[in-house]
Amino acid sequence: MKKKLSIIFGSLLGLIGMASTALAQEEAAINWADNTWIIVCSALVLLMTPGLAFFYGGMVRKKNVLSTLMHSVICMGVVSVLWVTYGYSTAFGTDISGLFGGCDFLFLKGVGAEEANGSISHMTFMIFQMMFAIITVALITGAIAERVKFGAMVLFVVLWASLIYNPLCHWVWGGGWIGDLGALDFAGGTVVHISSGVSALVFALVLGRRKSFGKEPMLPNNLSMTVLGAGILWFGWFGFNAGSELAMDGVATNAFLVTHLAAASGILGWCVIEKLGRGKSSVLGAASGAVAGLVAITPACGFVGAFPAILIGFAAGLFCYYGVQLKNKLGYDDALDVFGVHGVGGAWGALATGLFASTAVNSGGGDGLFFGGGFELIIKQAIAVGATIVFAMVGTFIILKVVQAVMGLRVSESEEEEGLDISQHGEEGYSI
Repeated sequence: MKKKLSIIFGSLLGLIGMASTALAQEEAAINWADNTWIIVCSALVLLMTPGLAFFYGGMVRKKNVLSTLMHSVICMGVVSVLWVTYGYSTAFGTDISGLFGGCDFLFLKGVGAEEANGSISHMTFMIFQMMFAIITVALITGAIAERVKFGAMVLFVVLWASLIYNPLCHWVWGGGWIGDLGALDFAGGTVVHISSGVSALVFALVLGRRKSFGKEPMLPNNLSMTVLGAGILWFGWFGFNAGSELAMDGVATNAFLVTHLAAASGILGWCVIEKLGRGKSSVLGAASGAVAGLVAITPACGFVGAFPAILIGFAAGLFCYYGVQLKNKLGYDDALDVFGVHGVGGAWGALATGLFASTAVNSGGGDGLFFGGGFELIIKQAIAVGATIVFAMVGTFIILKVVQAVMGLRVSESEEEEGLDISQHGEEGYSI
């Protein structure tokens, strides 16, 4: 009798174990609808980098248009290879002291196309995050257009992506200390925009002003190209923000809506303040306002509703307009206003998340100050903003001094006068 009971009991345990295993496998199964959506979003985010190239390329003088485009293109090449070699692992590998990831995924070891990471495949997640790394580094290049050595730019990209972006990405999204703190950054206010904006400012200061800056006009060569670039950025940003939910659900749909509304209201905010300040609203201002709104909504898009998004975007148009004016008052040469738009806009968006976040939109976040959450969340947001600024500022300065010692940062005066298209790449964007 005892033997029969033990056999029955063992069989029951076996069945329970099989059921648990099956349930676990079911829970870990890839949702191929979600996976398809994130693959599409990855392509949209990659498209943002050529869009950025057009946006920046139209604003420089015609003798530097190809070199400016090349800065974005080279980031697509360099950062992609770094990411699959070791970047993904140091950003999303097993947490080490809350500061960086381990060696789990070096050379994409264990990153399979059929292995689940939530409801999408592990490889799909890696691809999506790679596109973020590419455009973050590319954003910096606008500040130092028209006077940086191409080789120095490439070495900077390697070092900055490895030593600034990857650790910061881990801090926020990879299991590091900022994520553990409870600060919210849905799609990259700290990781992408504050880090690139602050680093761009440091790079511009170390590199120095362009020859004749402030003494002669440095007019854009093709604002039509810039507006096209802004449109491509806007289009790609839907993948950037809505895709960061990593699923096609209600949060992703809301993120899509608020992204659009913030861009739209960013245009209005910039155009209004420009009209009041200069007497006219410019096309360049409207394009810049759209990007400012997109930047500001990025950290908040998974946590706020439609009307807070309109307020965030409109205020971003105002704040970033004044952020751009700082270079004229303080005399530094941020050629294409990276700090004024991405640094200021990213900081505002991160702090605004602490004001407007609502668990009615995404229960994974907290309630902000205006939705009954008190000051707790905004304090966390401020800590994340401050830490990002200090880390990016100090780290970028050290990297630049290393690059300067190795090969120098700036082209010669004669090469700058000739234009970087000819001096750095041996070609011209315009034949007439």
